[in-house]
Amino acid sequence: MNEFVGKWRITEMEVWAQDSVDLIEEGYFYFDENDQGKFIFCAVKGNLDVAVNTRMPELEFSWEGTDDARPVSGRGKIEFPTPFEGEGIIYIHNGESSIFSIKRIKKTVTDNVVKFR
Repeated sequence: MNEFVGKWRITEMEVWAQDSVDLIEEGYFYFDENDQGKFIFCAVKGNLDVAVNTRMPELEFSWEGTDDARPVSGRGKIEFPTPFEGEGIIYIHNGESSIFSIKRIKKTVTDNVVKFR
């Protein structure tokens, strides 16, 4: 999972305009080191359970969350053509689906600082 760890900005979604994607805050996916994560776009917020494909730079996920406070869930997949970009699809069970693009958000210098005593 380490190669995907971090925050990824949603730069485009097939179904929703960017101002809708960024309705509550800038749309993003975040992946942690424990094959978990979270995302937000439009009024949809979700927690991810991630499975990484070790043969190809891609991951699949299932998710649970809310859409404007209404419980929703789904699944999705993201392929990474470069270490800094991803192309995927997200499915909302009994709802819509959308192809999307993400870009890795660059870490700041303070994110990489190691503190010594």
